[in-house]
Amino acid sequence: VQLQASGGGLVQAGGSLRLSCAASGLIFNTYKSGWFRQAPGKEREFVAVISWSGDSTYYADSVKGRFTTFRDNAKNTVYLQMNSLKVEDTAVYYCATAPSWRARPTLEDEYDVWGQGTQVTVSS
Repeated sequence: VQLQASGGGLVQAGGSLRLSCAASGLIFNTYKSGWFRQAPGKEREFVAVISWSGDSTYYADSVKGRFTTFRDNAKNTVYLQMNSLKVEDTAVYYCATAPSWRARPTLEDEYDVWGQGTQVTVSS
């Protein structure tokens, strides 16, 4: 079972990035998929989660209206579209999967499988 996150990079404030998370070794469309991030010196925090079907999403207040998560189960991939990026969005971003029976997983302990993280740096 593996999650491979990609798409991070350096972008100016106000810009956009799209992260991808490709899954292998699991029945992807039976899991919720979440995104977390960890800034230097801070705890890892919840960003977004999407249902197995893609018809339900939930976001942290700090990214609501700027970030969108969506998935393509045919490609076993979930995405995080990040627009209007701010310097404070700088962090390592992680994708993870949670069992579909979890109602709205926002805690790290609710997730079973984690990707390796991808660095997003937003410059002013």
